[in-house]
Amino acid sequence: MDPVRHFKISILILALLVSAGTAGYMVIEGWVFLDALYMTIITLGTVGFKEVHDLGNAGKLFTIGLIVFGVSVLGYIVGSLAQIMFEGQIQRIIGRKKVERKIEALRDHYIICGFGRIGALICREFAAKPIPFLVIEKHPEVHEKLHHEEYLHIRGDATEDETLLRAGIKRAKGLISVVTSDTENVYITLTARGLNPDLYILARSGEEGSEIKLKRAGANKVVSPYLIGGSRMAQAILRPNVVDFIEIATGREHLDLQMEEILIPEKSAFVGENLVTAGFRKETGVIIVGIKKASGKMVFNPNPHTKIETLDTLIVLGEPVAIAKLEQLVACDSCADTIIKKHRKEHPDHA
Repeated sequence: MDPVRHFKISILILALLVSAGTAGYMVIEGWVFLDALYMTIITLGTVGFKEVHDLGNAGKLFTIGLIVFGVSVLGYIVGSLAQIMFEGQIQRIIGRKKVERKIEALRDHYIICGFGRIGALICREFAAKPIPFLVIEKHPEVHEKLHHEEYLHIRGDATEDETLLRAGIKRAKGLISVVTSDTENVYITLTARGLNPDLYILARSGEEGSEIKLKRAGANKVVSPYLIGGSRMAQAILRPNVVDFIEIATGREHLDLQMEEILIPEKSAFVGENLVTAGFRKETGVIIVGIKKASGKMVFNPNPHTKIETLDTLIVLGEPVAIAKLEQLVACDSCADTIIKKHRKEHPDHA
């Protein structure tokens, strides 16, 4: 048992013992409450003070029993305190309180259910971005790894409402269920969807046919690691150069070229402009690979006349510095106005 729980239980037993001792002296000896409480405390404390009043035989036997039980309980309390101090439980409690405060402060975060091989990879990618997230894991031995990696985490079963509420599911942006059992993934998806109807849910599918069940349960997207892995291995033989390019563009370890998605805000000055007058390519050097419309339609290799609409998502390819510059450009309305005017003058036929 956890030493902290040991200590709490022993304090509760001590409180019950004091209550029983006080009540015992009042009943057996007929003393008033204060005298009975005082006698109980000095007996349990073994301070050696004289009895409040002379004791009868029944009172003496009761006192002997009280001393035996009291010394045992006090010894148990001292042992629990020593264990807490020696094992660093106080530091852990303080650290856990800090973690809980951080979890309560999370907003628009992602909840990752399961810290297996796939969960660990997802956490590594999110931490590198960085994207706010926390992990739910029910196996105690895994929490040492989470603590070592300094990831926010809670211990519990993600299929239970209470655990997901502790993880702030009503404030979360998305949930990723990657536990090994498809059955648990279905239950997690059902529970999460019931608690937050607007949540984006990504679920792992291990067995054939479970994808349909997960989508019925409320998952927005279902991914099968085995299907993706098998397809990637086949493509590595059939189209090795294409696979190498994709790995370079999407891999975190390759810093010279990256693929990213950038959302156009609702009130952006670029809304209504085309790719030429927006000047994305000329100002930053990125390549617009595609545009995902708010309706879900994907426009691949958009032509220069393609209009930018509200909540479009630009799929871009370029150097990290260029991508960062484009993100700043999209977020800066005053910069956008200047650039649009500039490129309208340079390309009046596209305006």
